Amino acid sequence: MKAAVIHEFGHFDVFKYEEVPTPDPRPGYVLVKILAAGINRFDHYIREGSVAPELPFPHILGADAAGEVAKLGADVAGFEVGQRVIPTPGFPTDEDEYEIRPAGTAPSFTLPGLGVPGTYAQYIEVPAHWLVADDTGLSPEEAATLPMVLATATRSVKTIGEVKAGDKVLVHSGSGGAGSMQIQVAKALGAEVASTARGDNGVRVARKAGADLVINTSNEDFVDRVQAWSGGGADVVIDNLGGDQLAKSIDAARALGVIVAFGFSAGTEATFNVQSFFFGQKKLRGSMASDIEDLKWGLEQVKAGRIKPLLDRTLPLHEAAQAHRLIANNQIKGNLVLLPWAA
Repeated sequence: MKAAVIHEFGHFDVFKYEEVPTPDPRPGYVLVKILAAGINRFDHYIREGSVAPELPFPHILGADAAGEVAKLGADVAGFEVGQRVIPTPGFPTDEDEYEIRPAGTAPSFTLPGLGVPGTYAQYIEVPAHWLVADDTGLSPEEAATLPMVLATATRSVKTIGEVKAGDKVLVHSGSGGAGSMQIQVAKALGAEVASTARGDNGVRVARKAGADLVINTSNEDFVDRVQAWSGGGADVVIDNLGGDQLAKSIDAARALGVIVAFGFSAGTEATFNVQSFFFGQKKLRGSMASDIEDLKWGLEQVKAGRIKPLLDRTLPLHEAAQAHRLIANNQIKGNLVLLPWAA
């Protein structure tokens, strides 16, 4: 099979489009023909070497895919050849840990494209336990935008943020893949949503995702706007930024409000006023990874039409380097997908 392979960490040009062995599914596993592979910013960080410096090479990146069953390993039930499926974008590899929740706390938990070969290929071997039937009715290109961003958005907003109907929610970076999906999850739960974005195009994407208020941080401070909009502060803030923006996110939350730390694009270190934090009895929570239940709930919302994929563009698999360049330079509004079978 063809795959986009890296043999070392580095810049975009480390990708090599080459022939690699097609997996033969082991007992309990399924061979999935990848029809489309989604790209996440996390893939970019892995390729740079900032996530897993001991990563063995050669390596295939990619956690997201939409495909169809190509071959069943022994003892697999519940799937049939040709069936459309979506792999869970993170799971324990040790069968004895399959029922641990959150799954991300299991010692063997990993992501395709990190601890096991990923989706930047024409085929992938996946444990049947971590496959989900794809009955969304979406095209493979649209479905491939969903797994990680949908599951982690569901976890950060619904499970960790505990957003409910009537809540006022602030979601940062509403024009990005994560932020735009978190807006949709919050809306599906019945919340009112404010979002930050940069530039006119970013504002348009956040509005398209369903934000009730979009604040262009290129020329406006979000704290005052959110406090005025919400009548004293957001019930929940989803902070995809970290760094020096986390303190502002805390300020934008109401007393007793919840701040969910979900990313660090603005920096990995943050300083904030502890006194005002505990006087307001606010809650700071971290959200990472997801469970298969998060993915299934999200896909139910997609099937019901409450959540929609935001596909920016597709590229052939052999253009993985260009895809990563676009992601790293913030030139994608929504999601980007690789097509393993395109010329």
